[in-house]
Amino acid sequence: MRALRSVFATVVFCLVLPGLAAAADRDRLEAFLEVTGFDVALESIRLSASSAPQMLGMEAEDFGSEWARLTDEVFDVGQMHDMALDILEETLSDDLLTHAVEFYASDLGRRLVVAENASHLSEEDELKAESGEAIVAGLERLDSPRLDYLKRMNAASDSAGTGLRAIQEVQVRFLMAAAGAGVIGLEMDEADLRAFLGRNEEALRADLEQGALTGAAYTYQSFSDADVLAYAEALEHQDMRQVYDLMNAVQYEIMANRFEALARAMQGLQPSQEL
Repeated sequence: MRALRSVFATVVFCLVLPGLAAAADRDRLEAFLEVTGFDVALESIRLSASSAPQMLGMEAEDFGSEWARLTDEVFDVGQMHDMALDILEETLSDDLLTHAVEFYASDLGRRLVVAENASHLSEEDELKAESGEAIVAGLERLDSPRLDYLKRMNAASDSAGTGLRAIQEVQVRFLMAAAGAGVIGLEMDEADLRAFLGRNEEALRADLEQGALTGAAYTYQSFSDADVLAYAEALEHQDMRQVYDLMNAVQYEIMANRFEALARAMQGLQPSQEL
């Protein structure tokens, strides 16, 4: 487990190497979280707790009325906020912070953050997926260049390509912690579990990319093609790529940390069962 936990820490460490400008101070980091919308993205991690029972082959109802209380406690927004600040204080350079803030403080940047915040906190996943699919289908019929802009945006915002790997790491850490806490009986060792979750990786990656495309189509539907292109170009800037690679690593590390804590806390809610 020690090696597994170090994966995200290693990613964060490698993103900010010695020689970059000094890390930003905490007050500026607070402003950075708000103006970029990263504070709301962190808050939305709490919504991901709904997937925990499915990973165990169960439903939230199987854990009784205490489930909502438990997830609110484990995914405490203030605690996740402080965790992000602690990591970013050591890793995000002042120069990179300034670059990101200058874009998101612009008129286009402010409008984008409003749309992104609303999408992050929406729990209507089915509506978003259906609407996004319809928008993408319409753009395909029109052979619209907007599709390419959206794909460029998504590629630039995860230039390190860590999305699929990170999701798998969250799953492994959660399941191993659940097994360690006696919540489940896990007959696989860590290596076998990682191999099991890595099956059909290319198909899973394609599904993630398609989901990201429909999600972007839904989120930015009110923006003009020129706005979407401008956003794609802003995200493709080398400094912004570094900012997003770091924010992604921080977000996934916090998610994995909280899922591990959730697994341990579930011990008192549900008797052991075989997986």
